[in-house]
Amino acid sequence: MKTKLTGAKTRLEKAVQAVVNSHAQDYSDGAKGFLNDLMQSGCQSGLVGSLVYYNDTMKFYKTHKKEINDLLKQNLMETGFTSPIDLFGDKWDSDDLFAEDTQNQNLLAWFGFEETARNLAYKNNIEL
Repeated sequence: MKTKLTGAKTRLEKAVQAVVNSHAQDYSDGAKGFLNDLMQSGCQSGLVGSLVYYNDTMKFYKTHKKEINDLLKQNLMETGFTSPIDLFGDKWDSDDLFAEDTQNQNLLAWFGFEETARNLAYKNNIEL
């Protein structure tokens, strides 16, 4: 039986769950297979077709900005880092501190999707 994600509560979780479950049908082990590919390759690989182009990633970020920023704050606290540049390294545009421009919004959209997918996998007892 192919696994599917369940239990999404927030708008961001529901959006990620829908994408994962739509891709799950292409994998023999369902959501687990897709999630493993996502964790290995990331959104930057083009695995999530709706998050390839800047206009799509920026829209995703703006739609889920509060939840993604909350995930970022949580991740920074858990890792002991003090800024996004500590987390993302040279991928983060340090001149765009508040993520108002394309590059950082794109990065945060991918981060938000991947972290939410990881959290949903954990809630669904899917080992990655």
